[in-house]
Amino acid sequence: MTRDKNLEIARYQKEIADYIGLGPDSLVFNFDEAGPVTKLFVITLNPRHNQSFLFHQTSGSDKVDALRAMLDYVKTYKERTGSYTIQWSARGEGSLQTSYFRAKNIIEALDKLFFDRDPNSITVFSVTLNPIT
Repeated sequence: MTRDKNLEIARYQKEIADYIGLGPDSLVFNFDEAGPVTKLFVITLNPRHNQSFLFHQTSGSDKVDALRAMLDYVKTYKERTGSYTIQWSARGEGSLQTSYFRAKNIIEALDKLFFDRDPNSITVFSVTLNPIT
């Protein structure tokens, strides 16, 4: 019996969303299939401040392989990353926003904040490594 790749992709996406703890309206799975490697960017959507941020990026030989790599990551990312709080403001807006990221270090947390946007569109006021709980 041949497998239906679309069903397999949907199953992996649901399992990843369940591990992260976000619903389908809060996650976007973007694939870049240019070249021999398929890259997967999982983006979180925050309706409170109407912004999107990179959750994590993986790659594989195709969509299913990239999703498998993402699932492997989400199963253990809390043990391998620190929790960061970033306070920031969008250019032209006066309100201070607070966002939370899991990352290996401060640079990776900031990269997730600035992913796919003009670096001049956001002013960062503070980055804090949260205590281990």
